Amino acid sequence: MTRTGTTVAAAIVLAALAAPASAGLFEFTGEAESSTGEALYEERHRIEGSCKAGVFQPLEHRVVYIRRAESNRHPFAEKRLDYRSSLLRPVVKYQQPDFKESLEITYPASDSAAIVWQQPGGEIKQSNLGGSNDLVVDAGFDNLVRQNWHKLTNGESVKFRFLAPTRGTDYAFILEPAQNLSIEADHLVQIRPESLVLKFLVDPIVLGYNNKGALTAYSGLTNVRENADQNHTATIHYEVNNYPECDLIP
Repeated sequence: MTRTGTTVAAAIVLAALAAPASAGLFEFTGEAESSTGEALYEERHRIEGSCKAGVFQPLEHRVVYIRRAESNRHPFAEKRLDYRSSLLRPVVKYQQPDFKESLEITYPASDSAAIVWQQPGGEIKQSNLGGSNDLVVDAGFDNLVRQNWHKLTNGESVKFRFLAPTRGTDYAFILEPAQNLSIEADHLVQIRPESLVLKFLVDPIVLGYNNKGALTAYSGLTNVRENADQNHTATIHYEVNNYPECDLIP
């Protein structure tokens, strides 16, 4: 090889090493509405990740929440998730300053979760929870659906435990195929409590997905506060702005 050829080859190798392998960017936007059709807020999602074996692996996820009222379109809350340690149990940092509320979920050890919740009004509540292999936290449910895509689309269900951070504990839930005439999607699944007692207290969360494995609808309780006593219950319709270069479904 000539000296020029060697230099060019070396430059290509260095460039490849400097850039993340198969870097990807997944962006989508959601519009939340109340049960009466009132426009509530907009979610702007930006997920940075990489492609491994042809499948997108999220690393960092940022969500900005924006008022939808024409006279008041400004960000009012933000959430950041870090999936580096686990796709199902991301580190969570959420802030909604208008209620002086914040939530942080970290994992000081592989078998535990630490929760710091600043409640509306400023009081801080801290709790620690022993972890389990099937624990799912926050938006980790989205990755749980894609990891079990073939099971769910073949009519099977998946059991897991879902963290309720403001209660400082977790509960047994079931992820399963669903039918909902009010939500249009290529595939519908729902998350419902396994306990008969909780089934009477907690409504299922219904999720819609397209054939590519992207979330297109969410219906249920959100993590956005409506007032000092409760969070919004909403239906959110999502539109993908940018797909990663690789597949979302394994």
